Amino acid sequence: MTGGLGGGEGRLWTSNQAITFLKLKPVPMSSDFTGIALRIGATLFFTIMVLFIKFVTDDIPTGQIVFYRSAFALIPLVLFLYWTKDFPSGLKTKRPLGHVARCLMGCMAMFASFASLKYLPIAHATVIGYIAPILAVILARLILKEEVTGARWLGIFFGFAGMLVLILPKISGVAADRDYFIGASLGVLMAVLTSGAKIQIRSLAKTENAGAIAFYFALTCAVAGLATLPFGWVTPNAEQLFWLIGCGFAGGFAHIMMTLSYQYSEVSKLATFEYLSLVFAVLSDLIFFAIIPDANFYLSSALIIMATLIVAFSDRVGRLFRPRGSSST
Repeated sequence: MTGGLGGGEGRLWTSNQAITFLKLKPVPMSSDFTGIALRIGATLFFTIMVLFIKFVTDDIPTGQIVFYRSAFALIPLVLFLYWTKDFPSGLKTKRPLGHVARCLMGCMAMFASFASLKYLPIAHATVIGYIAPILAVILARLILKEEVTGARWLGIFFGFAGMLVLILPKISGVAADRDYFIGASLGVLMAVLTSGAKIQIRSLAKTENAGAIAFYFALTCAVAGLATLPFGWVTPNAEQLFWLIGCGFAGGFAHIMMTLSYQYSEVSKLATFEYLSLVFAVLSDLIFFAIIPDANFYLSSALIIMATLIVAFSDRVGRLFRPRGSSST
């Protein structure tokens, strides 16, 4: 399960890819603490990445931010792949066109997500990003013809209800906020593109090394960001350069910590810690921008988090209560 802004297309691979990538075996219960600590650390670093991006969105073009975020994330990523003996041998691919499709959707999602931060509080951008796995269920039904259970449709309903609770009061009536509407639209676009990228990743993961998927995505985003140079980059000052380089390294370290966390604990035990990103986002808004969430934000967050949990765990709960000997259709 992935969600939130840091778990959108700021992320290079998903939890399932990380498990496949490390060829993990069951681990003893005593390792759970290490896995949880790494997962919390990854969530914190993703929030730091988003915070650093937020610091420069008013002064640095989005394409330039995408370049720094992706190029400097490649440094720890390549070192990690080398450490796991997947560089350069793991970069071989049998499906270059599949990578192209995944990278195009993912790269556009990254542009949209970073652009949205110019208009939205970090916490609001994070909540909107949580709908990506919900949208992925709909796309899986339409494109892959996967069965969607009644529980998952209920989760989808709660997810969209949460979106309306968050966005509608800001964009309707006499107090309509034009900037918020732009930011929310970019956030929803990011979630749609991310859900499409997730579907493509699921297809690629059947034959491709997860390290290759992550590497080519980061490389593509770096090149795409660099391609915006003629459209007006700016020369960052020392502080801005620190934020730009820092967001890249923070993102890279977050991916590595997330990946390693699954070496020590199970996905189901780590999944809920992803929602700490919302806590970190609210604290970031409060401490650095003096933004206090309203009641609609908390109601929306509760609905969307409940929706993603239903989508993520409905099958497991169904199997738990299904009579022995029965089979699902």
